[in-house]
Amino acid sequence: MKSSYSLAVVILAAGLGTRMKSSIPKVLHKIYDKPIIQHVADSIKHLRAKNNIVVIGPKTDGIKNTLDGYPVIFTAQKEPKGTGDALKVAIQKLKGFNGTVLVLNGDTPLISTQTLQRFLRLHKQNKEDISIISFIAEDQHSYGRIIREGNRAKAIIEDKDASEEQKKIKEVNSGIYAIESHTLKLLKEIKINKAKGEYYLTDIADIAARKGYKVGAHILGNEAEMTGINTREDLYKAGHYMRDKILSGWMKSGVSFIDKTSVFIHPDAKIGMDTVIYPNVHIEGKTIIGSGCIIYPNTRIVSSTIGNNVVIKDSTVIESSTIKDKAAIGPFAHIRPGSIIGSASRIGNFVEIKKSIIGSGTKASHLSYLGDAEIGKNVNIGAGTITCNYDGKQKHRTIIEDNVFVGSDTQIVAPVKVGKGAYVGAGSTITKNVPPLSLAVSRAEQRHIEKWALKKQKTENRSQKSERE
Repeated sequence: MKSSYSLAVVILAAGLGTRMKSSIPKVLHKIYDKPIIQHVADSIKHLRAKNNIVVIGPKTDGIKNTLDGYPVIFTAQKEPKGTGDALKVAIQKLKGFNGTVLVLNGDTPLISTQTLQRFLRLHKQNKEDISIISFIAEDQHSYGRIIREGNRAKAIIEDKDASEEQKKIKEVNSGIYAIESHTLKLLKEIKINKAKGEYYLTDIADIAARKGYKVGAHILGNEAEMTGINTREDLYKAGHYMRDKILSGWMKSGVSFIDKTSVFIHPDAKIGMDTVIYPNVHIEGKTIIGSGCIIYPNTRIVSSTIGNNVVIKDSTVIESSTIKDKAAIGPFAHIRPGSIIGSASRIGNFVEIKKSIIGSGTKASHLSYLGDAEIGKNVNIGAGTITCNYDGKQKHRTIIEDNVFVGSDTQIVAPVKVGKGAYVGAGSTITKNVPPLSLAVSRAEQRHIEKWALKKQKTENRSQKSERE
């Protein structure tokens, strides 16, 4: 947003959120693995404010940790005396500031940057001293009503103080304000609410209107976008609203969903065109998925990069790893952090990969564990193969070079290297380096004991006869 005026933002986040029934502040509860307060802080990133102030309570250091790295400064409201008092605490950090102060609550994670930008434009275009974002609430609610006098806002009446006639008003207060700095002096005139022992910021609208200041209310966004999180049910509904908004955006960008009601995609994730996502898929963190992929049901992908035309089959988990173009993963595969799966490779049923590099065209199709390994191109890993990478104290690496064939039920005890083009016989335990193009076999020599089964049967018969006698 190109701004020709000075802007400061104040986020009110000192509330304890007792209705959440939680030991942590409500703004630290998460939607899509991101705390509520981070969603709010992200919404103001592109407003180019000179100051971003977060008002916290005396026991909310967790908020500081959560916003570490964000361009904000903190100030503490020592006692919970309401939103009016919280803003008074904040403006102590704005001495000498001349411009617009945008005030919003730290528990409104669904507010969009676009809505805030539109609001600030209207505030300046109308040359208002105080502007309020309002919205239309259809159902039964407890929002404060906007009282108008012509085109101007006259006051905000809290639900508990509203008359029966005022309760019929559908335009309500969002709790988001734009206040010109010269108007902030009116905060001193807000009187304490004796029933609650708090100073309500909503009272500033009535005070300003009576003194001849220009107060406006602008219907923007919708009720869901403006909703504050006060209960676990609010948190649940906000998560589903965000999910639907995210998925609708991806469908417009060319991504298909078989059942969007069961899919969750993190807001930081990216997905390429013509990718198809089946039910019960969770895509978390800053995951990047290429174009033309198919992701089958019950899959979870966390902070990973998936190339183009990748197939991820049912019930697969991929964590902090890279899957390159045209690879196929699963079903029931687990790709653990730090792994790189090469192009056109195949990682199949019940295969676990941990902190390993798998070359292009390599296949590990069944029941294998490959940990701390570097595996080359066009390698065949037989069913039941494991790399024994841990000696009880340290992890060791296994190196398998290009074009190696590893037979089924093989144990490769690290540190060890299997040379290019070598073969490892099924059932072997490899403890020494295998030279290129050689065959490694370590199983015991097969022996045949003639008529052993007959001797065993006679022994069993004698035992049974003895028991009967």
